[in-house]
Amino acid sequence: MTTPIALRLDQLTEKGIHRNLCLRLGAYRHVCDSYYLDIDESPTASPDLGAALARLLDQWRSQAEELREKGGTAYLPYDFSDQCTAWLRVSSTDGRNAEVQAGWSLLEGYRIVPSDYVATSPEITDFDPIVNARIECSLSDLARHIATNAESFKPSRL
Repeated sequence: MTTPIALRLDQLTEKGIHRNLCLRLGAYRHVCDSYYLDIDESPTASPDLGAALARLLDQWRSQAEELREKGGTAYLPYDFSDQCTAWLRVSSTDGRNAEVQAGWSLLEGYRIVPSDYVATSPEITDFDPIVNARIECSLSDLARHIATNAESFKPSRL
């Protein structure tokens, strides 16, 4: 049985590239831009914002699933700004349960390729947690919930 997880990344509007995304983590809400997703020109990037968000969330899911094997910590980006980035720190000591904490890093958004951020995430050494922006859940439920969120951005098949 899957337990509902209070975590979601949503597209607020289809117009523009600023203040058009919202991360929800428990009672915490953060509005951010899709700008860096829009200018991502790597081979794994998509010109379609929905596909780019699905790709980002697929990477989140993959990292959550990797923690199920051995525990540890993963950083999942959600806000890319010129002078800093916002991340979810997913920590698990037992490979079953996790704490998901939102926070900031001074790692600049322009140094990260959103469609392949995993290469850059080990550089997060200055994570600064945001007060009251955390949840606890199982890693299995987290991975399933992220996958469902990613599916919401993929085009429906008729």
